[in-house]
Amino acid sequence: MQFYYNPMDRACKSYTGAFPTDTAVTFRIYWKGDGAMPDHLDARLVLSRDGEERKPISMDRQSYGYSVTLRFHQTGLYFYYFRIGDDYFGCGALRRGSFMPLKNLVSWQITVYDKQYRTPDWMKGGVMYQIFPDRFYKAGDLPIAQGKILRDDWGGLPNYRPNEFGKVLNNDFFGGNLAGITEKLDYLHDLGVTVIYLNPIFEAYSNHRYDTGDYLKIDPLLGETKDLDNLVSEAKARGIHIVLDGVFNHTGSDSRYFNRYNHYDSVGAYQSPYSPYFDWYTFHSYPDSYDSWWGIETLPAVNETSPSYQEFIFGENGVLKTWLKHGIGGYRLDVADELPDFFLEKLRKAVKDCNSEAVIIGEVWEDASNKIAYSKRRKYLQGHELDSVMNYPLKDAIISYVLSGNTKQLRETIDLLIDHYPKQTLDVLMNILGTHDTSRILTVLSGKTCSNKDEMAVTFLTEREKASAKMKLMMAAVLQFTLPGIPCIFYGDENGMEGFIDPFCRRCYDWTKSDNELIAFYKQLGKIRQNNKVFRDGEYKEVFGDNSCLVYSRQNGTDDTIYVYVNNSSDVYTMKFDGTYVDLLSEKKACNSLTCGARSFGILKKVQ
Repeated sequence: MQFYYNPMDRACKSYTGAFPTDTAVTFRIYWKGDGAMPDHLDARLVLSRDGEERKPISMDRQSYGYSVTLRFHQTGLYFYYFRIGDDYFGCGALRRGSFMPLKNLVSWQITVYDKQYRTPDWMKGGVMYQIFPDRFYKAGDLPIAQGKILRDDWGGLPNYRPNEFGKVLNNDFFGGNLAGITEKLDYLHDLGVTVIYLNPIFEAYSNHRYDTGDYLKIDPLLGETKDLDNLVSEAKARGIHIVLDGVFNHTGSDSRYFNRYNHYDSVGAYQSPYSPYFDWYTFHSYPDSYDSWWGIETLPAVNETSPSYQEFIFGENGVLKTWLKHGIGGYRLDVADELPDFFLEKLRKAVKDCNSEAVIIGEVWEDASNKIAYSKRRKYLQGHELDSVMNYPLKDAIISYVLSGNTKQLRETIDLLIDHYPKQTLDVLMNILGTHDTSRILTVLSGKTCSNKDEMAVTFLTEREKASAKMKLMMAAVLQFTLPGIPCIFYGDENGMEGFIDPFCRRCYDWTKSDNELIAFYKQLGKIRQNNKVFRDGEYKEVFGDNSCLVYSRQNGTDDTIYVYVNNSSDVYTMKFDGTYVDLLSEKKACNSLTCGARSFGILKKVQ
């Protein structure tokens, strides 16, 4: 038997992707076999809400196949497949329908979200830039900081070896600060940046500052509150929003709240069970045995059910609203998987009550629509928690394609994200190629490897290796900038920075050397996004795809269609179309057809 079903095709599923509550959706299966469809066949859509029993729903026979219309009133995940006669028709490659035995059956997913769910419009169509504050730009001299190593060799090798106790302290600082970021705003504006995401800026012991010492104080090595206010103000004047890192699953052991080393003038939870912060933490054998993030004793885990901790974070004078009142654009949430649903719901309410247009981005490394964390299905994208997530699945798929030349993972990942995520989430997805937690994208695309950190510290690309990796990076960046979501550049990637895993991916930006070709390319991509509204919220459609080449369009109801192609093979393809198009990258025009050479890419727009 031959039937056709594809949830990406609105002829089959009348609503592409996730949809809001109370939406009526029609499902259609098409007969594609030779001759007439057999008379004896019946069809059922077998549907189950997450965790509930499957229910077979009869489908109406049509001249083309079968159909049924359903209305979904509850938020949540639903899973479905079809039973045609006695056979099972489930989700195959590229989400297309395929007959398979019941024991191997793969269901399609439906995500139903609250119909009141919205994401910030200001973020759509923009360009994000991630900054590790200590390593971006230094303005002025470093203040004195007890217990910290202050480096005067900007660009030197970050300390990475453990001390005599086997611990890497991450306590060397190069002096990048908020005033330095402010000085470089014109550079970022020219790059097309509309959102700056800062790794943590609150007082902490370490250079990464994920061990928060005081949530209500800017780290003195970065500046003062007035420096943040100035950065926010100057950024706003250039159309740029500032997003801060929110680390709410754990604090530092060296903090006002835990105070293990007695560095603060407070009574910390480690010092006394009568501390006002005692119920923020979970002790097993007081005071030296306690829950911590991944067993790291310098990162004691917070008990999110603590009423006083919730008031401290969510209250009118709490952390979230305090900094929102300084004009920031929102928060990126560290280890969102480890923040319970009830906590994320309260967080969203606190943020949106203060500023309905503030963004909430979660650190989630997998498909965020159906993630199971600690044996519990999460509800990130059902309308009450996150606006966006870091798009690690797309990062991995782009890298796989650029390195292998095979489109399979890329095409399947794009279809999966569109099928599973709300459209308003897709439009603000944080599309990354690298972050502070991964090797530099140029290094990854070079294919170069090392067996240990001592090798990583001294290994760099040859000029030939770098030139090859740069061409791969340009292809990756075209995908990153033109697929649904908002591209996020990790500081210095646009300047060809190299580096393996932490801390080598966190080196200082080298302002003495500029890769003008690469920077110009990123500027060009930024302008293309700025000048074409289809990248704000335009629909994605695959036009052509085979093993090595992918062509897709971005289109909305008011603007011309933009076509993007990537050909990562030695073959040559010919695109045929009506009219004259210009490649927005090369500015070359093509009439009625275009030859796509080996290892090439382009962004095409019809000439008026």
